[in-house]
Amino acid sequence: MTLSPDLSETLARARADLRMGVPVVLCGSEAVLVAPAETLSAARLAELRELGAALDLAITGRRAETLKARAYDGDVARVAVPSGADLGWLRSMADPAGDLSSPMKGPFETRRGGDAALHRLAITLVKSARLLPAALVLSLDDGPGFAEAHHLTCIDAAAAGPHLLTLAKLDHVVAARVPLRAAESARLHIFRPEDGSDEHYAIEIGRPDRDKPVLARLHSACFTGDLLGSLKCDCGPQLNAALAQMGQEGAGVLLYLNQEGRGIGLANKMRAYSLQDQGFDTVEANHRLGFEDDERDFRLGAQILRQMGFRSVRLLTNNPAKIAMMEASGVQVTERVPLRVGETPQNEAYLATKAAKSGHLL
Repeated sequence: MTLSPDLSETLARARADLRMGVPVVLCGSEAVLVAPAETLSAARLAELRELGAALDLAITGRRAETLKARAYDGDVARVAVPSGADLGWLRSMADPAGDLSSPMKGPFETRRGGDAALHRLAITLVKSARLLPAALVLSLDDGPGFAEAHHLTCIDAAAAGPHLLTLAKLDHVVAARVPLRAAESARLHIFRPEDGSDEHYAIEIGRPDRDKPVLARLHSACFTGDLLGSLKCDCGPQLNAALAQMGQEGAGVLLYLNQEGRGIGLANKMRAYSLQDQGFDTVEANHRLGFEDDERDFRLGAQILRQMGFRSVRLLTNNPAKIAMMEASGVQVTERVPLRVGETPQNEAYLATKAAKSGHLL
């Protein structure tokens, strides 16, 4: 029936379930129950144990490296959950906040052999919910039947894997005039993904000529820098400087993409900040959490630009990865316009790490 949710809608439900600590079922030739380590309750953990099947904790290869657990599957490790492990053990495995105070968590038994595809998919799904990338995985004999009996979201694993890597179509919802300090002639465009994820915005300055390269900026949301004026990053000054330059030139487009914390979400970004207070740099902090250096998807920016009628840009950026993704997504970058602002004593080391480890041109 057309009233039934399609795959995108089912995955949106699954993300909401996981954020609330409700397990979901991945079904295919095999079936597993997936529960998020971060939000799972003690009561649900006890119920999972009553099912009698072996429990695995799927973590990323990055997190496994920190924990000194063998990741036989490369990018994912399947850690056997000890019979006496409680919720505190699970949280300590997922969250590195206490790693330095309690460094010895092993030895671990990690699975080898067999197919880790469903464990990998479980991590991808939990990541998409902006949770810590760690999930309990339990094999089921009858996935659809179990899901129906317990009113759980059931996901077609074979279809979900490729779908989660596909960029959702963005719908242009509305645009309206919003006079700005940087430019009175400005319009705010709202774009809504069809998969139910976060909306993204485009601030159009003036009336840029669609037949010429437009001065453009892909700016990732930064609550602490853009709104609070944090001195730990250069995001707020970059946002204001980009708008100011567009205002001075009389035309431009700034894309405000809701990919906080390089795509890991504000809560995980604050976890990374706490690790930086322990002495780790920004890349090391992300790795200890189980994330890659940068989890953002700049294809979003290219899709918005194309929908707005732009095919070429003069890109305000210090990040070569943005240029590469624009070019790969069909938007020509005719010029890189440097944006070197916002250096403070508090973010000097952060900027140096971005240059040394992430290739930023500073």
